[in-house]
Amino acid sequence: MKLMRTNAAKWTFAILCLLIAAGYTMLTWASPATGVTPTLIGRGTYDRFKINVPPGQAPFEYMAQAKPAIDMVVQTHDFQPGASSGWHQHPGPVFITVTQGELTFYEYDDPTCSPKVYTAGEGFVDTGHGHIGRNESGAVAKDVTVAIAPVGGAFRTELSAPGPFCAF
Repeated sequence: MKLMRTNAAKWTFAILCLLIAAGYTMLTWASPATGVTPTLIGRGTYDRFKINVPPGQAPFEYMAQAKPAIDMVVQTHDFQPGASSGWHQHPGPVFITVTQGELTFYEYDDPTCSPKVYTAGEGFVDTGHGHIGRNESGAVAKDVTVAIAPVGGAFRTELSAPGPFCAF
């Protein structure tokens, strides 16, 4: 009986060591932000909703629906020259507006690693498949983001670096 306990303890220890090593490897392969200062403006929970602004009611058409409830997380990000958000993804869409300078974004699943450059006053909707934002200019850049996430849940998950199609 004592031999069985000793073997079980050895196996438990070995599995624990493997899990720790795997976790460390994942962290070292992750792509954390560098040179970016995020500032949380606010996070609010919205009950389920459905909005439909039909054509003719406004000069645009807009539809949105959330079920169950969602959180909206509003942040600003200050990007120093050469800064990078790191490869990451979001659980839902993120509305990104560049407020100063210019930022270059690359999609994680783009086999051509094509840059998309946005300047102050421009915005886009990230669909959550994974991307990296970089300040490839020589000046400070800033953005404001509105991320949609599960209530109380994470709104950013790190991805491995380099990206599968980009060398950074």
